[in-house]
Amino acid sequence: MLDIRNISKRYSGIPAVENVSFCARAGEVTGYLGPNGSGKSTTIKMITGLIAMDSGSILFDGKPIHSDLMAYKQRLGYVPEEPYLYTHLSGAEYLVMVAQLRNLAPRLASERIDGLLRAFALYDDRHVAISAYSKGMRQKVLLAAALLHNPDLVLLDEPFSGLDVGSSLILRSLIEELAARGKVVLFSSHELETVERISSRIVILHRGRIVADDSIEGLRTLMSLPTLEGIFSQLAVQQDTTAISKQIADLIHA
Repeated sequence: MLDIRNISKRYSGIPAVENVSFCARAGEVTGYLGPNGSGKSTTIKMITGLIAMDSGSILFDGKPIHSDLMAYKQRLGYVPEEPYLYTHLSGAEYLVMVAQLRNLAPRLASERIDGLLRAFALYDDRHVAISAYSKGMRQKVLLAAALLHNPDLVLLDEPFSGLDVGSSLILRSLIEELAARGKVVLFSSHELETVERISSRIVILHRGRIVADDSIEGLRTLMSLPTLEGIFSQLAVQQDTTAISKQIADLIHA
């Protein structure tokens, strides 16, 4: 289980995340939602150990992650929001590099890399430089790299970015399969329909604070709303979207 306890982060004195607490359990998919600038990516980067917390604690399987950060990262698979890749490498070369950094045995690494490249429809382009890859292809490389070492905790920050419909359907099914095999899966996405379909639990962040933490069914009952989109709009979108869209249409037709 991933246990987040009262974590906070400030930038130049301004809170990005403030006293955030929630749990993501093994065998479940936890959806982490919030508007742009709500603190989602900051939270995820603190969970990965990429940035330090100002206060609070993060535990995985009951142990503070910073007690042995290297061992924790060996159990972590992470897909960041932005595809930071060594684009002069080919897809295959990049995955070989990741396998070596993960200390995977060469034979096992080779088998997994070959299988993942085929499964993600990258095999025919495995020797092509990543600089020539489309956004969707780069996203698949990131996904393959995150799963290569069979992590216990999978963190996905906007994992559907750039994927076509077919690849998105595969990823959606894959996320469910990973949870079914006992992984802790936490993912952030703007694809609300997808989050609603596959998440066991939903955590909604607004202005750096948790405003909801419940199952889909629990949130529907609590809010008396039938869809996650309606719940999200009620809790985290403080704008009259209809009025704004009308204003924009009126401006361009003036």
